[in-house]
Amino acid sequence: MKPLQDFRKEYTKGTLDTNVLTKNPMDLFNKWLQDAIAAELPDPNAMTVATVDASGQPSQRIVLLKDVSDEGFVFYTNLGSRKAKELKHNDKISLHFPWYFLERQVRVCGIAQPLPRSTVAKYFFSRPKSSQLGAWASQQSTPISTRQLLVTQFMQVKEKFAKGEIPLPDFWGGYLVKPSQIEFWQGGEHRLHDRFEYNKAENGEWDSTRLMP
Repeated sequence: MKPLQDFRKEYTKGTLDTNVLTKNPMDLFNKWLQDAIAAELPDPNAMTVATVDASGQPSQRIVLLKDVSDEGFVFYTNLGSRKAKELKHNDKISLHFPWYFLERQVRVCGIAQPLPRSTVAKYFFSRPKSSQLGAWASQQSTPISTRQLLVTQFMQVKEKFAKGEIPLPDFWGGYLVKPSQIEFWQGGEHRLHDRFEYNKAENGEWDSTRLMP
């Protein structure tokens, strides 16, 4: 096996300079997201969500971005999950978009704000029936002895809601991540990567700064 220290490459797919920066970082984010979609990357809307528990221990997981606007980034989850419990204790959150096939990444820091039930319901009822049933069947992040038990719970829920609309679980919701800092990273030759960090001022305007790699 080749030693990990010997895996090397040059980053040559692009550059990032002030002439392509946008006043609002969400505009640049949307452009990069569309580039990731156009490149047919697997799960271009996948992002790492990092939260911190009461002891200060961070944890991360991959979640799918389901909406984005000037307000921020939206995702949905079981409200009994580890991430939801940690956000209840500490609403500070970090997101990471790993578009490494394009030699790009985006890092976001901000606050996670629970979504209104009307917004959650609208999205929940747009999901495939199997996904709605899966939300009912899983008590996310709780221990389970076997996969077969989970499948059995899914089949029980499927039978229970065989007729009519599947209701919105009261333990299922979502969050709007309101960003205060967004960093764009573009790989560069000789490890001279391009990094620009946007920080939101108290007046709501964004300031950008180039960072050393």
